Amino acid sequence: MKTAAVIGSGFGGLALAVRLQSAGIQTTLVEAREKAGGRAYVWKDEGYTFDAGPTVITDPACLKELFELSGRRIEDYVDLVSVDPFYRLCWEDGDTFDYVNNQEELDRQIAARNPADVAGYKRFLAYSEELFQEGYVKLGHVPFLDFGSMIAAAPALMKLQAWRSVYDKVCSFVQDPHLRQALSFHTLLVGGSPFSTTTIYALIHALERRGGVWFPKGGTHALVDGLVKLFEDLGGTLILGSPVREITTENGRTTGIIHADGRREAFDAVASNADIVHTYAELLKNDPRGRSRGKALKNKRFSPSLFVTYFGLKTEHPDIRHHTICFGARYRELIGEIYGKNGLADDFSLYLHHPTITDPSLAPPGGSTFYALSPVPHMGTADIDWAVEGPKYKERILSYLEERYIPNLRRDLVVSRTFMPTDFQTELNAWQGSAFSLEPILTQSAYFRTHNRDDVIPNLYFAGAGSHPGAGIPGVVGSAKATAGLMLEDFAK
Repeated sequence: MKTAAVIGSGFGGLALAVRLQSAGIQTTLVEAREKAGGRAYVWKDEGYTFDAGPTVITDPACLKELFELSGRRIEDYVDLVSVDPFYRLCWEDGDTFDYVNNQEELDRQIAARNPADVAGYKRFLAYSEELFQEGYVKLGHVPFLDFGSMIAAAPALMKLQAWRSVYDKVCSFVQDPHLRQALSFHTLLVGGSPFSTTTIYALIHALERRGGVWFPKGGTHALVDGLVKLFEDLGGTLILGSPVREITTENGRTTGIIHADGRREAFDAVASNADIVHTYAELLKNDPRGRSRGKALKNKRFSPSLFVTYFGLKTEHPDIRHHTICFGARYRELIGEIYGKNGLADDFSLYLHHPTITDPSLAPPGGSTFYALSPVPHMGTADIDWAVEGPKYKERILSYLEERYIPNLRRDLVVSRTFMPTDFQTELNAWQGSAFSLEPILTQSAYFRTHNRDDVIPNLYFAGAGSHPGAGIPGVVGSAKATAGLMLEDFAK
């Protein structure tokens, strides 16, 4: 029986491990931390449950497929609950917009802003649908291993003006300033600036309208637990709390891995769901390919980091939706500073996650859990002493939320903690503390992104945010599908 190791149990690693094990490849999934999930970690404190990472579940079909590979049903492993509205968008002037999956209600809200934008939005939705078909359905699960594959895809992408930014293209459809923000902010959820990310990523809008936005009962980590159980039910081996120290190579091929405790394991193939720079520069540092590729990757453009404040309150807040986007006073200028300024901006925009509005079991009776996420520069962009600035930044965020969204927040505060750029670096081995790996600009997408199979070491593979197609749960699950296809083809030779 052929064997494979998958390093890292984020959604990309889990999806790849499930696919391989479902196909009869004896797979070992190795995770450095004490729980599976990678960025989709979980922690509990005084009866409060907090998902550390991704909380917006889209394209449930790509998750259901993982279970159906072995004739199973996702419903037997996890309970996905529909979230409505998808998001509530709020601005400092008091304006709000509920992004719902109801065309009549969307038309009503848009018409109240600018009647001409109703037709403009429908044109944008049709355009997003075209992008979805070309960029996601046709190309999202296809590995781009050579430049010829990129050339073949180019005509369709150029016809859809893939060289333009998401924001630039949105502006060609609608005029209202707040609506332009509402239709372009999604790129920030996968690490891209709406002002530089290729307009291909506008397909996210169609993805959400088609499949909805979901949340697993019990939290995102309940989905992780469901995938782990599926993997183990299939006969896969999960090893927790065991960082990989090295990917071993011999005669130009991987031969296995060395655990941090020195234990060696041999495998027919190795796939990494770990950070791409960490994989090449550290795990393969004893191989010339690792050293050269690691050095080249360090010169790429990486997505920003995040500053996340988690807090549990002893009160409920039924007026706050599950997903709230709190836009600050500035949009373009603030994002420009996040991506290119050596320093921390005086203002911020926030993503406020309030899961107990959907699942009250995540807090003690009468309580609520939240996290507030602020995009911040990664450590290569800004030299910030987070040990000093982190506590100050947390207080600024809590004060802002108390003033505008959650009255008496500090009075009702029971537990809190933060996760900042230095934690992304130390806990997740993320290069420069980047939260989403490579920035999703056109010249770092598809063929120009890390390939799903290494170009030099033929049995070394990648899945996750740094490889094609990119970040986000559908993205990394798609990367696992592309990578699994390659691995199974190679095993069959």
